[in-house]
Amino acid sequence: MSSSRPYLIRALYEWILDNDCTPYLLVSAAHPGTAVPEGFVEGGQIVLNLSPTAIRDLDMDNERICFNGRFGGVAQQVWIPVGAVMAIYARENGQGMVFEIDTETPPPEDQGPGDEPPKPTGRPSLKVVK
Repeated sequence: MSSSRPYLIRALYEWILDNDCTPYLLVSAAHPGTAVPEGFVEGGQIVLNLSPTAIRDLDMDNERICFNGRFGGVAQQVWIPVGAVMAIYARENGQGMVFEIDTETPPPEDQGPGDEPPKPTGRPSLKVVK
């Protein structure tokens, strides 16, 4: 079964916007495949404003979130693997969801269709924040 994380991120994004709030994304900048403006990273993390007025060309799929934004007046494209998302929440009231960092590596590209996918380990990977 595929991860529920990208679906929850998209649903919470819409919910936050529908309630006239500003969606913020907390991202692990050290996660492999993450491309964020390094000058705005603090403690290995970055908070990004995903408001439609703050960014352009937002694209969220099951693998990654990408958009164009301006950071310090410089246009930059941002790429975030969904596994790097630590939280999505509303700036105004903090309501949203916190995720554990995805430390599992994707299966090798040469894995054939008959091969077994890796079994999930550990405890559930998300927590609700009220």
